[in-house]
Amino acid sequence: MKNFLVVAALAICSFANAQKGTILVGGNIGYTSDKTEFQAGERTVNEFSFSPKVGYQFHENWTVGGEFTVSSYNDDNGITEEKNNAFKLGAFVRYTMPLSQTFSVFADMGAGFQNAKFKEYGPGNSYAKTKADGMYVGVTPALFINMKKGFGLNFSIGGLGYETLSYDNNGADVSSFYFNFGQTFNIGISKNF
Repeated sequence: MKNFLVVAALAICSFANAQKGTILVGGNIGYTSDKTEFQAGERTVNEFSFSPKVGYQFHENWTVGGEFTVSSYNDDNGITEEKNNAFKLGAFVRYTMPLSQTFSVFADMGAGFQNAKFKEYGPGNSYAKTKADGMYVGVTPALFINMKKGFGLNFSIGGLGYETLSYDNNGADVSSFYFNFGQTFNIGISKNF
């Protein structure tokens, strides 16, 4: 049993040391489409997001870098149509804990600036447009599966965070806290160079 623990510890340490001083490139792509029928008609919601990140692993367990997210959301209920475009730009810190040569768990903490543009089209081609700026901070735990030579898959099931949006033209200031463990599922890829 002692030999097994020594071998396991050496394997974990050698895996962690192999990653030190590398560049991490990764990200997620997401798409959601939902159609709901109700008495007055049909509601269609489509959402797309792309979230790349680049970081430098300066320690066996620590990575720091930049992240960017662009997303588009469209909600059409047959009477009004809402189109939203948003982006986030910020930095992240990742702490990784290798479990074996194949599996690692990590937590990303990201913070930065966000911007959103909303357009709503109503009956008779009426049009309303708003814009908002704000900030975000969030923590996302995830699982990394090493497929081959530092290339792998990332899986997460939610996180927690806080974000603000301040709308133009004396609009509302909105802040929200979210805790969505088990409510979302994300798959991404990453590669250490």
